[in-house]
Amino acid sequence: MTEFSPQPSCQDPVEAIKLDVQSARAQIMAVITPINSWRSCALKEALGEVLHETIYSPVQVPPHHNSAMDGYAIHSRDWLAGIHSFQLAGHAYAGQPFSGSLTAGQCVRIMTGAVVPVACDTVVMQERCEVNGLSVKMHEGVRAGQNVRYAGEDLQIGDVVVEQGRRLTPADLGLIASLGMAELRVRRRPRIAFFSTGDELKSLGQPLAPGQIYDSNRYTLFGMLQRFGADIRDMGVVADDKDALRAALLQASTEADVIITSGGVSVGDADYVKEILTELGQVNFWKIAMKPGRPLTFGHVGDAVFFGLPGNPVSVMVTFYQFVLPALQQLAGEPIQEPLLIKAIAVNDIRKRPGRFEFQRGVMRTGAAGSIEVSHSGDQGSGILRSMNTANCFILLDDYCDGIAAGSEVLIQPFTGLI
Repeated sequence: MTEFSPQPSCQDPVEAIKLDVQSARAQIMAVITPINSWRSCALKEALGEVLHETIYSPVQVPPHHNSAMDGYAIHSRDWLAGIHSFQLAGHAYAGQPFSGSLTAGQCVRIMTGAVVPVACDTVVMQERCEVNGLSVKMHEGVRAGQNVRYAGEDLQIGDVVVEQGRRLTPADLGLIASLGMAELRVRRRPRIAFFSTGDELKSLGQPLAPGQIYDSNRYTLFGMLQRFGADIRDMGVVADDKDALRAALLQASTEADVIITSGGVSVGDADYVKEILTELGQVNFWKIAMKPGRPLTFGHVGDAVFFGLPGNPVSVMVTFYQFVLPALQQLAGEPIQEPLLIKAIAVNDIRKRPGRFEFQRGVMRTGAAGSIEVSHSGDQGSGILRSMNTANCFILLDDYCDGIAAGSEVLIQPFTGLI
């Protein structure tokens, strides 16, 4: 009689896997080398790109003292000398400076953004002035320098404008444009090849036979990779066939920095990813004490980093955001940033058994008292993609957590910045 020896499984009350989430993430990040090649990019096309080299200001911004509002430019010493009624000597418009000279008791009509005349140090807003012909009477106390924006108050020559490794935002583009720069150097985008595995998967538009389903994971991955800003290579669906899988991995390893698959990384009879990866490259690990996403495989094929994500739709998204995304950010040359975590009050009881780190899906909102509250987004099954569709955060429950009672504090990770 053959002796039966049970294997660790996701149904075990206490997870037998030793690799925890933090250790797995550390292992991944330790072997990711940032891309150092760059390309020239027009400023208008640089949104979302990663800056290759730090930009230092070659000029002062703004380049001259200018008015913060419409009003009248004077020198404060005239006011302090007791002059409260001034003679209008001319006008200054944005792009059309006043070029004349002033004597004591004279002022210049000035518009927002216009250069403050050399002989002036103060702008009195027009709402505080009474104009009668060429006479301008001022009805408020004057403070030297009021309503004046000084040359270089935004940037001085040599100031750091944007540091290398920053993913450029709209504000960055405007700031760089203020320097007069039309082109800059950005990092090459990571090249990502991805495909799904499984004989049961069909592409959109194909009829479904009994037992078949449409491949949703590729579209989820495509969306996440496109939002990240990768150079994407969609290799479609690869059958549960060793030769086909071997050929796909070899092809991907010659074309991409990173290979991502979904499905085929568990322990079923037709799950070949780990076996072929061991043959072609290296398996660093293939199970993590987490839920969902336990059967996550990480390794290398040639020079390409490999992520074998589980086949369940929710597991794909959870493992992508918790492991793949930080790795891609480091590969792209971005500085490592810890995820945004905030505390919230659980609206309902949250069930969990100790043994694994869980990423449950939740809906956070501001409660009546102004505190952050969180509730479940529905059924938490790893195949229920709607739990991600209706959620706006992950509820983080560590390995030792034995459930959360309603009204208790819990840690959440907002999707903002992820999705």
